[in-house]
Amino acid sequence: MIWLGLDTANAPLSVALVRDGELLIELNSGMGLNHSAGAMPAVEQLFKRAGIRPADVDAIAVSEGPGSYTGVRIGVTIAKTLAWTLDKPLVGVSSLRVLASNIFTYGVTICPLIDARRGNVYAGLYRRRHEDGTLDCLLEDRHMALSDLLDRLKLEGNPVVFVGEGARKNEEALKEALGELGRRAHFTQDIPRASLLITEAQQEEPESVHAFSPEYRRITEAEANWRKANREAREK
Repeated sequence: MIWLGLDTANAPLSVALVRDGELLIELNSGMGLNHSAGAMPAVEQLFKRAGIRPADVDAIAVSEGPGSYTGVRIGVTIAKTLAWTLDKPLVGVSSLRVLASNIFTYGVTICPLIDARRGNVYAGLYRRRHEDGTLDCLLEDRHMALSDLLDRLKLEGNPVVFVGEGARKNEEALKEALGELGRRAHFTQDIPRASLLITEAQQEEPESVHAFSPEYRRITEAEANWRKANREAREK
């Protein structure tokens, strides 16, 4: 069975082809690329270098968010278009879970972070099972203040591994809040891996292609401003 994986939820880009548990090819970039111009050519290059036709793919996995609104939309649109035109099953996976899957350390809390600006982050908490290495979710993905997240982690008092570009941007705050309890993942682990996205997708059920939608975990700034304007208008 051949899987195509695609992650464009944030600045990094990752695409991969996996056949029967074997990684055929994976293309990764940590640079802030224009996914609207670069994502589809990367997928085309993937097929060409692997010597596989799009029709040979059996299933498609995509990072569904949270993250950059534009990045998430681009990846989901490409994945839905391919799944519909090729009549293949589509599976979405949390972009935070994909980051967490980079960490194979047991006995620690894994905290993937995506910067959401203004002191906020997208975050979730995960832990790997000793028995089979499966990722368990301890805290569902959400948009929250970084200070609230750190207060929670301090109260729990467990060792934490932070991973993702949000961890890099807020490294000093993490150190100050948690000291020896908090540890940064190696910088290479901050890039989501489409091959690991596929691994996580293989544990989930396919979704309806037409009903599938991104998981932004917060409303857009434009929608927030619209709601605020309407609320103020009603109060006048």
